[in-house]
Amino acid sequence: MASSNDRRMVLGAVLSPTSTNIAGWRHPNAVSNAGVSLKDMTRFAEEAEKAKFDFVFLADELCAPDASPGILSRDPVIYRFEPLTLTAALAAGTERIGLIVTQTTTYNEPYHVARKLASIDNLSEGRAGWNLVTSYVTAEAANFSTAKHASNVDRYARAEEFFEVTRGLWDSWDDDAFVLDKAEGRYFDPAGLHVLDHEGDSFSVRGPLNVVRPVQGRPVQVQAGSSPAGIALAAKYAEVVFTAQTTLENALAFTTELRERTVEAGRPAGDIRVLAGTMPIVGETMAEAQAKADELGALIHPEVGLARLSQLLGFDVSGMPLDSYLPDEIPETEAYKSRQALIVDLARREHLTIGELYPRVVGSYGHRTVIGTPELIADELQAWFEAGAVDGYIIAPAFLPDGLDDFSRLVIPELRRRGLFRDEYEGRTLRDHLRLAWPARGAGWDE
Repeated sequence: MASSNDRRMVLGAVLSPTSTNIAGWRHPNAVSNAGVSLKDMTRFAEEAEKAKFDFVFLADELCAPDASPGILSRDPVIYRFEPLTLTAALAAGTERIGLIVTQTTTYNEPYHVARKLASIDNLSEGRAGWNLVTSYVTAEAANFSTAKHASNVDRYARAEEFFEVTRGLWDSWDDDAFVLDKAEGRYFDPAGLHVLDHEGDSFSVRGPLNVVRPVQGRPVQVQAGSSPAGIALAAKYAEVVFTAQTTLENALAFTTELRERTVEAGRPAGDIRVLAGTMPIVGETMAEAQAKADELGALIHPEVGLARLSQLLGFDVSGMPLDSYLPDEIPETEAYKSRQALIVDLARREHLTIGELYPRVVGSYGHRTVIGTPELIADELQAWFEAGAVDGYIIAPAFLPDGLDDFSRLVIPELRRRGLFRDEYEGRTLRDHLRLAWPARGAGWDE
């Protein structure tokens, strides 16, 4: 069946050091120590590149899980490679696939991030993307000489200025500034140098950046927050938005609002690629797929599940009876605002008890789980795509390598048969893959 839509679906793949599913590392086939194995992480990126994914995605947090020692001993995300360092290594081990890396604006400085990302974009010949986050995990504050984690409003205000400074630093040099004129002894054209001289509420940065302008002009800008503040930031700056949505109705409402806000911010609505996080569990038959899902659910230790649900909700549910329901009044959180809303909506909509809720939520970190045959999963992905709810998906394998292998081997060929996904890369940069415009120096900011 050919698609009636000539757009192509965007597909990214999360590369978690252990598994996206909180208990996936316990599966007999899982690589459980990829957080210290460059060989395995490179192999996963190479496999995604063979399947022609647009990019791989590296998440990050700047602290160990905040839990009691007993629960902590069961949590798989206790260590991971620093993602910028890992991205540089993956750039050397791959050729075409995009590389999106998470960097927080809360516990970093713009000059550091601008310099490192520009370096990676140049080293990879234009394949870098930046997932801008605002450190929703409150425990990170204790690692950075900060007595209290900043509020959601303050974090997003800092993030906006952070990005303005970073973007300005990437535009420090004209693309042809470095003339390397040996005969005249002139290394660069002074007219091609632009000093930022930024003075703001959070940052004072003179510049210029001591790295040539990135191959892509600027690394692709990714934003993952879906709270009102996150949507406002994405509307102004994002080129890719990573969102957690579990129903078509909610996904359509989110994308409609985002595109309307983008136009209000003075940008074309089509400037943003909206991608929904999705965990596919694939089987040759429906029975096989459901058996895989049941096996994963049974591996989630209740203590870990309740601890992670408490983290995502922003209040402790570990002492509540498993057959009880979420309270009518939910405490406001300064951390996972959009994720809290998503979970509460799911619990209310499906009338789930605490014991029913945590396996549904923590197994996929709140993202949509799709269980079924390749044809059924392709149907589900196509439906949201052709309804205009999303431009594609960030695939979060339950565990590696099987989750990525199953999707690449079984679902991607079905998407290709329907005309929804590429056969081969047509360009070399991440902007090429995503069909995003190349930004001229100075575009979108006041000199």
